[in-house]
Amino acid sequence: MRAGDLLDGWRFILADPILRRLFLNTALFNGLVMAADALLAVLMLGRLGFAPWQYGLAFAAPAIGGLLGSRLARPLVTRSGRHQVLVTFGTLRAVWPIGLAFLGPGTAGLLLVMGVELGLIFCCGVFNPVHATYRLDRTPTTRVTRTLTAWTVTTRATIALLTATWGVLGALLGPRTAIALAGALLLTTPLLLPRRTPTPSPTEPKRTPTHTNPHQPTPEAIPRPPAFGSCARSRTLWPPGSQPRPAAGKWRAA
Repeated sequence: MRAGDLLDGWRFILADPILRRLFLNTALFNGLVMAADALLAVLMLGRLGFAPWQYGLAFAAPAIGGLLGSRLARPLVTRSGRHQVLVTFGTLRAVWPIGLAFLGPGTAGLLLVMGVELGLIFCCGVFNPVHATYRLDRTPTTRVTRTLTAWTVTTRATIALLTATWGVLGALLGPRTAIALAGALLLTTPLLLPRRTPTPSPTEPKRTPTHTNPHQPTPEAIPRPPAFGSCARSRTLWPPGSQPRPAAGKWRAA
C-alpha cells in the first residue's frame, strides 16, 4: 500500500458525510475504551488487590456477550431497520464504561466489572456488523482496499495516542479519575453517529449482472436450429410449399 493510496482513502472518507461521522466515532470510541482498559488493569491489580485470575475472569466471562450480540444483529435489523439499530446500539455501548469509575474491592467490584464488560461487549457485538455493512455500502468496489486501510491505520494510531495520553493522566490524576474522564468523553461519541437515514453513495458505480458460470453457455453461444425449409449446410431458405421437386426417374431403390 503506497502513501498515495492511503491519502486517497482518507480523502474519500472525509468527503462522504456518513463515512466521516462513522470514522470519527469509531476512532474516538476505540481509543478511549482501550485507554481506560489499560488503567483498569493498574487499578484492579494494584490498588484494589485483585488476583490475576480474577482480572482474567472479569474480562473472559463477558466475552459471551459478543457472540450473543452478533447473533441478534440480523433479527434486530430486520425488525427495526439498519439505521435505527446502528444509532441505538452505538449510543448504548457508550454508556457502560463510566461505571468502571465506581469500581471497588472484593466480589462486588468483580461483579461490577463483569456486568459493565458484558453490556459493553454485547452492544458492540450488535453494532459492529451493522457498522461494517454501512461502511461497505458507502464504498465503491474500486476503493474498498484503500478505504479500509486508511480506516484501520487511523484507528490504531488513535488507540496508541490516547493510551499514552491516558497513561500520563493516570499518573497525574490517578487511575480512577482518568477512567472517569474517559467514560465521560465516551458519552459524547454518539453525537458523531449519523442521525438521518443515508442516501446511496453517488460515487458508487452501478453493478451490472455478469455471467458467472463458466460451464453454462451464454445465449449468444447457443446454436439455433435451422429454420423451416432451410438447408443446414448451405443455410438456403425455401418458403413453405416452394421446395424444388426432383425430376422424374431420379428416385432409385437403394
